[in-house]
Amino acid sequence: MDGELGDFLRSRRARIRPEDVGLPSHGRRRVPGLRREEVAQLAGVSVDYYIRLEQGRGPGGPSRTRSGGVSDAVLDAVARVLRLDEAERQYLRAVARPHRRGDGGPVASGVRPGVQLILDGMDRNPAYVLDRRMNVLAWNALADAVLGFGGTGPEDRSLPRRLFLDPAAHDLYQDWAAVAEQTVAHLRLNAGHHPHDTAMGKLVAELARASGDFRRLWADHLVKPCDHGVKRLRHPVAGLLVLPYETLTVPAAPDQTIVVYAPEPDSETAERLALLGSWATTSRTH
Repeated sequence: MDGELGDFLRSRRARIRPEDVGLPSHGRRRVPGLRREEVAQLAGVSVDYYIRLEQGRGPGGPSRTRSGGVSDAVLDAVARVLRLDEAERQYLRAVARPHRRGDGGPVASGVRPGVQLILDGMDRNPAYVLDRRMNVLAWNALADAVLGFGGTGPEDRSLPRRLFLDPAAHDLYQDWAAVAEQTVAHLRLNAGHHPHDTAMGKLVAELARASGDFRRLWADHLVKPCDHGVKRLRHPVAGLLVLPYETLTVPAAPDQTIVVYAPEPDSETAERLALLGSWATTSRTH
């Protein structure tokens, strides 16, 4: 994640046209978007201050906080100029103050028994638990029937690895490009909040080496949580499944997220899931 702050700020100012913020464009520019001095002017800081911020050289002066980081006021001003959404604002604060975040310590390899009981109780909803690196830690029977977690090892339960390194993912996810973009945006958001997570860094490096699609998306500096949406899966037995999903954070383990697929009641997908669940149960008992 070295240089992440500068890369992120440059990618975001490249999105803003001068005329969008009331500045003359002065004809053609060598690079798209706002210049650094224009961001500084609009944010109300000196050009040198902003350059130091973008270069990660630790701006000094009265805007520094007691802990040595850039102040909330400056970050809020820059976020306003660059028109960052809430997720991007949180990410900016995380990468601007990496020393304030966790040290990326051990990530639990399992879930509490009570969480597993909750998963098992959702017999009509595929559900599973992810850690901050998007590894699948636990799942219920219907999620196993849909996504086949039980028959794989821990390395193969990494959703980013599955998505970018397994060719079968393109057949499973009918909107693969959108899912890939969402996954990278969510992974980058988590990486920003845990800059010292060496395992996260190794995962990103592995995917960047092995997948051109991942490299391209990672270079776009997308930042967005995958907290709800709809996924369309082509299951080899059940056929097309249209699965709205919601996510819930485990209060006692904030790095763990429960993902629940919740199809519309009485929908074709709900009927197919019921048949898939019955088929999976029959297969296990014979």
